[in-house]
Amino acid sequence: MPTLVFDQQLELQLRSARLASGADRYDEVWEAVYVMNPMPNDEHQQLVNRFAAIFQDVIDWPGMGDVRPGVNVSDRIDRWHENYRVPDGAVFLRTGAARNCGDFWHGGPDFVVEIVSVGDRTRDKIPFYAAVGVRELLVIDRQPWGAELLRLEAAELKLAGRSMPGHPESLASEVLPFTFHLEPGLARPGIVVSHTTSGREWIV
Repeated sequence: MPTLVFDQQLELQLRSARLASGADRYDEVWEAVYVMNPMPNDEHQQLVNRFAAIFQDVIDWPGMGDVRPGVNVSDRIDRWHENYRVPDGAVFLRTGAARNCGDFWHGGPDFVVEIVSVGDRTRDKIPFYAAVGVRELLVIDRQPWGAELLRLEAAELKLAGRSMPGHPESLASEVLPFTFHLEPGLARPGIVVSHTTSGREWIV
């Protein structure tokens, strides 16, 4: 359950302990409120790594952009650490407006992937992503399984399409050369990623 800590000394102890252990990797700050996010489970991390590997192969290595499996994204340069989010996956195209500031990126990635975990606040981050100029957001739900593609229109990220295992609508990105859809699988549904240029296909 969410916990508010008003004891400054305890807050510093908690943050120092998370920093020392590396547990703060996914922590965020929402308008000066420190948000301690839990470590993603194994399946969550597997999905992130597979998306990153595909994007790395097709986008990053050829020099079309930068791919990050988790990165600090802020809406400001000065005092950036007072407001930032950490998407599960981010693609910054060479033609994009975001700026790499070393510890963080100022401005939104062109394409973001978010994997939903129980109790997280993925959808609460959507207005921030729209505000920083994320052009498309792919949200992967796991209870039940589904994929949603949101696209920036009139300064809002709006639903462009939804794919579920029983209704495998193809979600075509207008930002990256990929389509995405879900298909039934044995242990869990597979997320089919197709490269529209070469015809290559992966199952995440």
